[in-house]
Amino acid sequence: MYTSSKSNLLELNSKIIKCIECKRLVEFRKKIAKDKRKMYQNETYWGKPIVGFGDENARLLIIGLAPAAHGGNRTGRVFTGDKSSDFLFKCLNEVKISNQDRSDNINDGLKLFNAYLTLSLKCVPPEDKPTKEELLNCFKYFKEEISYLKNVKVILALGKIAFDSIIQFYNIEHKIKLKNYKFSHGGEFVLPENKILVGCYHPSPRNVNTGRIDFKKFVSLLKSIKNKLKNE
Repeated sequence: MYTSSKSNLLELNSKIIKCIECKRLVEFRKKIAKDKRKMYQNETYWGKPIVGFGDENARLLIIGLAPAAHGGNRTGRVFTGDKSSDFLFKCLNEVKISNQDRSDNINDGLKLFNAYLTLSLKCVPPEDKPTKEELLNCFKYFKEEISYLKNVKVILALGKIAFDSIIQFYNIEHKIKLKNYKFSHGGEFVLPENKILVGCYHPSPRNVNTGRIDFKKFVSLLKSIKNKLKNE
């Protein structure tokens, strides 16, 4: 029986939200949701795993490492409600990958065009440092997720840790040559299954404030990816 990518992803996301496999992560995400940041005291935190979001027919997959403690873990949507998401969507909107230049909450009307956002790790980890076992536990979800995103041609990894997690995943699945995959901003790497991996500095406040990544650099990279997809 045929099932659509959308229905498959909805079923997968339902499983992800219920996941309690990693005790350390479950305890930490709940602690954050209970303690809250002072400015969000009147909000109810999501405090559960974060699923992917976007166009299920996307040719571009954008992947980060994990939810932000007071961003996705608060709002319930990937790259939503923090400074990294503010910068990211300002750039995505500039190149018409998103319909608006902010990502504030799950009811803000945000849409992605030909792009899907997800995370290597679905729960916020202490100090943004997941263990190897935690990543491996989440890889089964990523494996299923990318199998349903059948049109993906380019994977844009936001940050070295997200990049390395993708390499780790493909090494487990396909035994690739690790020495051929060294993170660099704008670096392009051929993956199995005819996919291209592109590295990008993470749009964190630290990277933006120090000039490691800026609006012009990020938009330029996004435009080159769009052109690549257009020419395929």
